[in-house]
Amino acid sequence: MCNSSTVKNILDIEQFHQFDNLGLIAREVVEGFITGLHRSPFHGFSVEFAEHRQYNQGESTKHIDWKLFARTDKLFVKQYEEETNLRCQLVIDTSSSMLFPTFKGQKHLHNKLAFSVYTAAALIYLLRKQRDAVGLTLFSDEIEFHTTPRLSSVNAELMFGKLTQLIKPENAHLRKNTNTTEVLHQIAENVHKRSLIVIFSDMIDNQQTEDLFSALQHLRYNKHEVLLFHVTDHRLEREFQFTNRPHKFVDLESGQVIRFNPWEVKSHYVSAVKSYFDDLKVKCGQYQIDLAEADINKDFREVLLTYLVKREKLF
Repeated sequence: MCNSSTVKNILDIEQFHQFDNLGLIAREVVEGFITGLHRSPFHGFSVEFAEHRQYNQGESTKHIDWKLFARTDKLFVKQYEEETNLRCQLVIDTSSSMLFPTFKGQKHLHNKLAFSVYTAAALIYLLRKQRDAVGLTLFSDEIEFHTTPRLSSVNAELMFGKLTQLIKPENAHLRKNTNTTEVLHQIAENVHKRSLIVIFSDMIDNQQTEDLFSALQHLRYNKHEVLLFHVTDHRLEREFQFTNRPHKFVDLESGQVIRFNPWEVKSHYVSAVKSYFDDLKVKCGQYQIDLAEADINKDFREVLLTYLVKREKLF
C-alpha cells in the first residue's frame, strides 16, 4: 500500500512505481504542489476549494446541507454536477511511440506514457477539487476508452483504474499505431461544446501534417478551448543526444529496425524535428491553441502550473 507521508517526499517520478494507489499519489502531488504555489510568486492563483456554495435567498431549499447548518448556523447548498465550473476532457495518446524511451532490462516504466498518466491523475484530482467536471479519453489508432466529464467519485475511480492499467509492466510492450488526426476529429464532434480539451501526445503521426493541423482546428471551430502538451524526452528526441557509436533503433509502432551511428545524421535530424515543431507552434498560435512542451525529464508539476495559467484565462 501507499503511505501518504512517504509520497509527499517523492520528487522522482520513477519512484512512484513502488506504490499502488494512483488516487492517493495524485492527491499528495496536488497538495504539495499547491503548498509550493502559496510560497511562490504564483500564490494569487485560484486554488481554493469548496464543496458547497452559499445559499441565495429565494431559491429552493431542496439542496441545503442541514448537517452543515447545524454545525455552522449558516446556510450552504450542496453543489451538483450541473453546477460545475468547467468541463474538461483529458485526452491521452497511448500508442507505442509513447513508450519511448524503452531500454533493455528496464525494471520500471519511465517514459512518455507514464509521465502522461501521473500528470493526468494529478489533474483529475485538481479539477475535481475545483468543482470542475472531468472526463478521460484514451486513444491509439482508435478511441480505446472514453468517459464524459462528470464530478462523481465513481467516475474518478473509473478513470484512475484505467490509468493504472496503462502503466502495468505487462502492458509495456504492446504494439499500437497512432491515428491522432481521426481521433481528434471524433473528439471535436462528440465532446460537450465549449469544453477544455487537454491533450497529452508526442504528436508523432503517420498522417500528413496538414491533416493533423486540420483536426486541431476542428476542435477550435467547435468552440473548445485546447491545451496541447507535447510530451517528449527532450534530450533524446529533440537534441538526439546519443553516444557516438552504432545503435539499433526500433520503431515502437511498426517494429522496423534500423542500425546506424546517430552522430552521422544528428545535424539533419535535429533540424528536421525543429522545423516540424516550429511549424506546429505557429499553427497552434494561429488557431489560438495553447501548446506547451512536457519534458519527461523535468518536474511534471510544471504541467499543473501551465494548466492553472490556462484556467485563469477562462474565468
